[in-house]
Amino acid sequence: MKKTIYDFTYEQLNTWLMDKGEKSYRTKQIFQWLYRRRITDFAMMSDIKQSLIETFNENFVIDPIKLKQRQASKDGTVKYLFELQDGFLVETVLMQFDYGKSVCVSSQVGCNMGCTFCASGLLKKNRDLSAGEMMAQVMYVQKELDVRDERVSHIVIMGTGEPFDNYDNVMDFLKTVNHDLGLAIGARHLSVSTCGIVPRIKQFAREHVQYNLAISLHAPNDALRSKLMPINQAYPLSELMDALKEYSTLNNRRITLEYILLKDVNDQPEHATQLSKLVKGMNAYVNLIPYNVVDEHGFRAVDVASALKFYDKLMKLGVKSTLRKENGGDIDAACGQLRAKAEGKL
Repeated sequence: MKKTIYDFTYEQLNTWLMDKGEKSYRTKQIFQWLYRRRITDFAMMSDIKQSLIETFNENFVIDPIKLKQRQASKDGTVKYLFELQDGFLVETVLMQFDYGKSVCVSSQVGCNMGCTFCASGLLKKNRDLSAGEMMAQVMYVQKELDVRDERVSHIVIMGTGEPFDNYDNVMDFLKTVNHDLGLAIGARHLSVSTCGIVPRIKQFAREHVQYNLAISLHAPNDALRSKLMPINQAYPLSELMDALKEYSTLNNRRITLEYILLKDVNDQPEHATQLSKLVKGMNAYVNLIPYNVVDEHGFRAVDVASALKFYDKLMKLGVKSTLRKENGGDIDAACGQLRAKAEGKL
């Protein structure tokens, strides 16, 4: 299986080319062909010598994925199921917002975090995705948008997988997305979500990048969070909150705390009170998320009135909050749902 040329960051490609005796200006040319002109064949690089094109063809592919299934929602959400070169399947989602078009990227094939409400966990992790396989997801969507002269404006790494369990590849992917000669998407339009791997949060804090950090919180106390999210048994809330405070101190960045509302599980007034105490004094806000029901897990979504009631309670307690609009409710919108169906797990 050949690597994809999307795997290279600018610096890595430059080093690879220099080792082949090429001049450094080649790196700029090739990045422009890949990310500005968005070629689909190395032969399209008209100002690159034939011998180098042959070397690329011998060693790399451009696109390591092919579309297996596409679902479009009436609200503009589009879900893609891609097949990788080794036959594994991954999902990607395009979401339409007032502020632009956001792509939700998967970082692993399957997931080992075992969150009890999540469709991604129905299929255990097979492997990490390379930086280029993550980039290929975005590039496929961008090439579709090119037809309408539109562009991807935001990227969230919140699809299948735990990004901080694939840390180096995720960071390389973000470098290329953010690079001026890559997709040139601003750092503050890039978000990484983690279920709470404390050592990686601390490492991320010391990168001093301007990417947004989101935490899958989903419970305001250790007992409930440990039931919902096994990661909490390794890194309980006290350790997680200390790491987040350290991140805020080092970066002066606001953190998003993701909180999926599960009916009669974490949506009661006492949960709102506990949540307010947990986040008091933090540079953070709570993003309340409607639950996309996964029948196999048995959880239910709250109705709009109950969600608004929980939101109002948080706001009265001084917790900055948002209530996310549901996207893709008429398709397999939950992370991992489409893939699990294709694999016969749903």
